[in-house]
Amino acid sequence: MRPEAVARLAEVGDQLLGTSHRQPRVKDQVRRLQEGLARLFGLPDGYEVLLAVGGATAFWEAAAFGLVQQRSRHYVFGEFSSKFAAATAAAPWLETPDVVKADAGTVPSASPAEGCDVQAFTHNETSTGVMQQPQRVDDALVLVDATSGAGGLPVDLSQTDVYYFSLQKGFASEGGLVAAIVSPAAAERIAGIAESDRYVPTFLDLATALDNSRKHQTYNTPSVSTVFLAAEQVDWMNDTFGGLDGVVAEQRRKAEAIYGWAEARDWASPFVVDPDARSLVVATIDLDEAVSADQVNAVLRANGVLDTDAYRKLGRNQLRVGMFPAVDTADVEAYTACVDHIVEKLA
Repeated sequence: MRPEAVARLAEVGDQLLGTSHRQPRVKDQVRRLQEGLARLFGLPDGYEVLLAVGGATAFWEAAAFGLVQQRSRHYVFGEFSSKFAAATAAAPWLETPDVVKADAGTVPSASPAEGCDVQAFTHNETSTGVMQQPQRVDDALVLVDATSGAGGLPVDLSQTDVYYFSLQKGFASEGGLVAAIVSPAAAERIAGIAESDRYVPTFLDLATALDNSRKHQTYNTPSVSTVFLAAEQVDWMNDTFGGLDGVVAEQRRKAEAIYGWAEARDWASPFVVDPDARSLVVATIDLDEAVSADQVNAVLRANGVLDTDAYRKLGRNQLRVGMFPAVDTADVEAYTACVDHIVEKLA
């Protein structure tokens, strides 16, 4: 989070926090966030911004109820890309999902999926630092989990039908709220399922969420600070970088800084071999066996540099660095200098 955004929340908190989410001052913040996202992404005609309480985890369940008609295709290449597949597999009203797997550190190839009415992509695999570019390959709806990629990776929204994400990564806010950029085809699918005899829990009802979003509100009470901080971040991204293309250009500079640094060291290397698949928002760097990533991270942590541990289930001697839009490029460069210093002293 940018300190300026937190300070701004403190300035306006007594005018905003603690009131009903259906009051004009809160709905104004929801509208501000929706309009800011529309400007940032340059929404195609007819696309709209849905907001709902629950985050991406709840959205997987909501999608199983309200977007998948019979069967979904999932591309799985890490821990987080497997979760939506697990949600549809557990839904007794759906057919067993079609799952295409790739090894950790690689990206699966998209292909037509006969009998599937949803193609499920993950824009950024947070556990491994691999990015996948969503695309239309058949007539199925294209659903994209973009929680850690949105706002920092390039995307052609015309190739997607539901581009959904939580706000605690690229949008420098808190968790618990999900935003989804919804195409007319997806809105039609949501309405069609809502009119069918399928049972859908109210909390997970996307038709209800979409109806409320069109009124600049959420059905359930949101964290107003989450909405405000995300709106601050989106306005900052638009004003500073002029939209997504400008943000992505800065992300490329960060990626070049950390991947280039790793390639120039004989004790470090990018985990993702294919340069085109290396994430612009989460970098994973393997260390030589002689350099303990746990020890490096312990020294960093003792000096106030936090949260660059590898994903625990991956089980690699690795650094994993979040370089989301609110992270300065200079901080990425300072981080690599810190690691150099630690490794030199440990040696």
